[in-house]
Amino acid sequence: MKTHILAGIAALTAALAGPAASAGAGPAGHHHATDAFGHPGDPRKPARVVTVVMKDDGGAMAFVPNRIEVRKGEQVRFKLRNDGALDHEMVLATLEMNLRHAEEMKKNPDMEHDDPHAKRIGPMRASEILWRFDKAGTFDFSCLIPGHREAGMTGTIIVK
Repeated sequence: MKTHILAGIAALTAALAGPAASAGAGPAGHHHATDAFGHPGDPRKPARVVTVVMKDDGGAMAFVPNRIEVRKGEQVRFKLRNDGALDHEMVLATLEMNLRHAEEMKKNPDMEHDDPHAKRIGPMRASEILWRFDKAGTFDFSCLIPGHREAGMTGTIIVK
């Protein structure tokens, strides 16, 4: 099953990279979809800690906080805590990328994320994402488990 999930993630990453990947974008022809919103952090460098709690009280789902401001070039260690009764995930991306990925998740609802920019967390569990935001702009974080984003599990990261 893990092989199926990894293959699905690889196919989705290639799809998100789009035509630029075949055009030889990036060093040695590599293009990473995550370049649009930053890069995995360096654990040897300092990072600002931001705690994000996942909740699912009474059908309403939310990230607390759901709006985070960071400075361009800043490295952030997101301490993720799922206080809910259901699995949740946090996927950092552009809004467009997350909306497309949400459609893929509807077709493959068992896809689990454990990538530098995405973590799936069971109830009453914790994890973290270490990320460096090197581009200014407005970015998205969402739980892409089908129905969760629609129930309110989405947030905004503003990089100034």
